[in-house]
Amino acid sequence: MATAFLNAVALLVPLASLTSRETCGTMQRDELGMAEKFDINKLNAAQREAVRVLDGPVLILAGAGTGKTRTVTCRIAQMLQKGIEAKGILALTFTNKAANEMAGRVAGLVGSDAAKEMTVCTFHSLCVRILRREIGRLGYKENFTILTGSDQSGLIKRLIMEHGGRGEKLEPGQVLAAYSAARNRGLTYREIEDGLVAAVAEAYQKELKAQNAVDFDDLLILAERLLRMNNEVRSTWQKRFSHITVDEFQDTNGLQMSLLRQLVGPAHNVCVVGDDDQSIYGWRGAQISNILEFERFFPNPKIIKLEENYRCTRQVLDCANALIRHNIGRREKTLRTKKEGEESVRVISMPGAAEEADFVADEIEQMHRRDRVAWEDCAVLFRANVQSRPLEMALRERHIPYRMVGSKSFFDRREVKDVLSYLHTLANPAADLHLLRILNTPSRGISAVTAGQLLEKSRELHTSVWNALHDSSTLAALHDRARENVARFVQLIEKYRDAFAHMRKDAAELTSDLLRETDYIGYMERICKTPEEKLQREAALDELLGTLRQASPSPGKLADFLASVSLDDEKEEEDIEKKSGVCLITMHAAKGLEFPRVYIVGVEQGLLPHNRSVDEGNLDEERRLFYVGITRAQEQLTLTYCAQRTRYGKQEKCAPSPFLSEIPASLYEFVDYDSVLNAPADEETCKNFFASMRAMLDEEQ
Repeated sequence: MATAFLNAVALLVPLASLTSRETCGTMQRDELGMAEKFDINKLNAAQREAVRVLDGPVLILAGAGTGKTRTVTCRIAQMLQKGIEAKGILALTFTNKAANEMAGRVAGLVGSDAAKEMTVCTFHSLCVRILRREIGRLGYKENFTILTGSDQSGLIKRLIMEHGGRGEKLEPGQVLAAYSAARNRGLTYREIEDGLVAAVAEAYQKELKAQNAVDFDDLLILAERLLRMNNEVRSTWQKRFSHITVDEFQDTNGLQMSLLRQLVGPAHNVCVVGDDDQSIYGWRGAQISNILEFERFFPNPKIIKLEENYRCTRQVLDCANALIRHNIGRREKTLRTKKEGEESVRVISMPGAAEEADFVADEIEQMHRRDRVAWEDCAVLFRANVQSRPLEMALRERHIPYRMVGSKSFFDRREVKDVLSYLHTLANPAADLHLLRILNTPSRGISAVTAGQLLEKSRELHTSVWNALHDSSTLAALHDRARENVARFVQLIEKYRDAFAHMRKDAAELTSDLLRETDYIGYMERICKTPEEKLQREAALDELLGTLRQASPSPGKLADFLASVSLDDEKEEEDIEKKSGVCLITMHAAKGLEFPRVYIVGVEQGLLPHNRSVDEGNLDEERRLFYVGITRAQEQLTLTYCAQRTRYGKQEKCAPSPFLSEIPASLYEFVDYDSVLNAPADEETCKNFFASMRAMLDEEQ
């Protein structure tokens, strides 16, 4: 969080230092670098209208791939050409990345002189600026500090103890998550149902005030309160910014909407840009009603629809349009394109997740070898993090480079690494890296100081830490309690080494016994900050146990299993993540991105839409999420679903997503997995195959 804050503040620097790789139309500049003119005729009709309407409330409904950022930056350039003062222009975004991109493009359009006076930043950055000048009115000093990550956790941990929570399984993250959710809904700690959490949250807020400190939530809350309750402050900032633009408006929550209303002056010169069809963050507090009911907040707005899509083929857009029409209450719009694709959208049924992953990996490999398709042109989208495991396995087996976006690699998840480290230690206790990872995981009273002593002693003896644990002189140097705890750890490892050697139970069952005996599940639950995180970690463990159950390593073959999942060298794994390659990405993280070839896997009831979202009544948001996924594809789109999938270690039957039935069958090509496998290779395919083989041999030489 500290890094995020520093980045946010950095966005308040003059835009003159930023550059742009893209301009709008044809630019002419004077010697000072000031923009004189751009060719508005390079824009389409709807974009031109959006650029010309500068006064009063404006709602730009920018569909996927319709040139939203280009339109917004050209609109700001138009403001300057029409004589609006640069220092009165404010553009708000949600992320540092978006702010940097917009700032760079604006600087490229308007020139450095004008850019110095403009403000392009995140909501939090703006609130810091307001509070630095005005927070004294709320009883704080202007030199307030901002409490972040570890400082927050440390304070909350102390307060839990002080309020009698020593014996409770309450982690700081749980308190912060509950209090943040309440505050962003306009509630106080009094509305938190859990009494202990509410008491700690109250003490936390009082402690912050006593320390003249605020946290990230406070930045928005206090700035909004200042503007709403103080006429003088509100008037000052309304005069400061005559024209306000808000990007990704569909992602605003109630607090941000209230903040915006206080900032906008009587002339209502506010332009919001967004797409209700891409509102997918309701679980974070975003309120789609802000964009659907914009007229309620700013009367008689000019509504402009950007519907000409420059990203997708007609085949892809036809499917997207057919799907999203099933959402009730949306703002009607239909994307269109002049891009006629060569390939139909495909829907492919798969027997299971392994076949699904193998198919995707094989096809990507073929396209790369045969058609010279770059790895980076291919993306695989999925709804749930645990879906990444079979995909990663399939890509690793084929030595296909890949990168994870929006989700940790399955093999890099904390709980997966912990359990695999236990198994590595059981297979080879001399592997210091893995033994040290689990020595005090979960906590068993072996401190970092003790671990350091053991490691140092092993170096002196030129042996492994495991052998040092059996050395009498090493143990004699430890305190009594540490020595007892080390002895219990050694007994635990030896017990399960013997169990795996004789295999009276299968490997998955033995691992489950180990997790129960060490209370690893309880430990994992305690470190989770949100229920969502807890479910994800549980699912990852279930997936790992399922893999172990399927592999069913025989006695003495545990090391072979561990080698098969390619986790012997953690450094190698980190390097893979840094490399370019096929993009494995969650559907939420894919928003705003585009790829020539897209696979959306697991288009099944229970995954998409997700069971939890259906239970909570969020079916429309799940449909929007699918719509976002579909509209990432530039040229080729493939949707897959499985007949069965392993969940919690058991095979369960799957049904295709009901969303597929909402897309007319005439808009896509249905392909059965068996027909894909049995399809004969035509003459052209054979020629391409041998050509790719020759090319591959040439590469190796």
